[in-house]
Amino acid sequence: MKSSLRCRSCQKKYPSSEPRWKCHCGGFLTVDFHARFPIKLIRKRKPTLWRYREALPIHQNQSIVSFDEGFTPLTKEEVYGKHVWLKQDFLFPSGSYKDRGASVLVSKMKELGLKNAVEDSSGNAGAAIAAYCAKASITSHIYVPKKTSAGKLLQIQQYGAKLHRVQGNRKDAADAAWQHAQTTYYASHYWNPYFFQGTKTCVFEIVEQLGWTPPDVLIVPVGNGTLLYGSYLGLKELQQEGIIDKLPRIIGIQAKNCAPLAAAWKNNNIIKPVTSSKETIAEGIAISNPTRAEDILHSVRETSGDILTVTENEILNALYYIRKKGYYIEPTSAVTIAGLKKLSIKENDCVVIPLTGNGLKTKPRHDET
Repeated sequence: MKSSLRCRSCQKKYPSSEPRWKCHCGGFLTVDFHARFPIKLIRKRKPTLWRYREALPIHQNQSIVSFDEGFTPLTKEEVYGKHVWLKQDFLFPSGSYKDRGASVLVSKMKELGLKNAVEDSSGNAGAAIAAYCAKASITSHIYVPKKTSAGKLLQIQQYGAKLHRVQGNRKDAADAAWQHAQTTYYASHYWNPYFFQGTKTCVFEIVEQLGWTPPDVLIVPVGNGTLLYGSYLGLKELQQEGIIDKLPRIIGIQAKNCAPLAAAWKNNNIIKPVTSSKETIAEGIAISNPTRAEDILHSVRETSGDILTVTENEILNALYYIRKKGYYIEPTSAVTIAGLKKLSIKENDCVVIPLTGNGLKTKPRHDET
C-alpha cells in the first residue's frame, strides 16, 4: 500500500515513514493513498474495523494494534416519535468511539517505531490513546483539564499513562500538550491525520450495515470534529470508489453554552475567536476554538447539512429519555438525541445517530439524579 503525507496549505510532501504530524509551514497534513473496498473479501473477514484493511493506510499487518474493536451494533429505535438507527459506538473497549482513531494512529506509531507520545483530551480521546499505547508498549503523556470527570482520569491512570492535570479549561490543556509536542510525537485526535483515518471507519460500517447504501441523514456531536470530519472523509472515499452515489446530510450538534461552530455557520462561515464560554455537561465537545473549524464547516456545507445547538436542559432531558430506553450514554452523546427532537426529518429518511461515549465514565452532577 503506497501512501504519503501532504500539506494542505503549501502542498509539500513527506514520506509516510517520517514521524510527522504537521508541516514545516504549520499546516495540516493529509494522508494521500488510494482507499479500496473489495466487498467480497470484506464480507469474509472478522467483524472489526480492520475488515476495511485496504482503506486503512498501515503498511505492515504486524504493526496493527487492535482489541478486535469495531462493527458496533446498528439498532433501529423510535426516538421522540421518529424512526432512527442508533450506532452503538459507546461499546468500544475504552468506552468511546475514539478507539477507532486510536487503533489506527497507534498502529502507525508502532510502525514508525515510536516509544513516546503526547495527547490532550477532555477524557475519552486520552483514555483511548492510553489504552492502545499500553497494548503497544508505548509511553503516553495525557493532558486533561483538572475538572475532567473522575472516572475518565482514573481510567487513563489505570492504563499506565502519565496523566497531567492542567488548571484551567480545555484550551489550557491543549496549550500545555502543544508545548510538550515540540519534542514528542503528537498523538492528537484533531491534528494528527492518522486519527481521522480511524474515525472514518464508523461510516464504512454504517454503509455496510445498511446494505452498502448511505443513510439520508447523519447526526453527530461536534467539538473538535473528530467524528464529523472523519465521517466526511470516509463518505468521500466510498463515493469515489462507486460504493455510494450520494452523501448523507451531516448534521452537527453543539451545546449552546459552547457553540463556536454553530455561530460561524450562521455567520456565513466566518470563524470568530471565542474569548469566553459557559460550562456544559457535554464536556466532550466543550471546545471554544476548534482547530479544524474550516474542515468541519466545509464538510457540513458540502453535504447540505446543518449545525444546531441544544441547551443544558435539553441535553439532560434527552439523556434521561434515552437511558430509559436502555442506552447508558454520557451527556456529550445525548446532544444528538436532543438535536433530533428539534430537527425536521422527512418520514422516509434513513437517519443514523452514533452514540459516542459510555455513561459509566461520567459522574452525575448536582443537577442529575
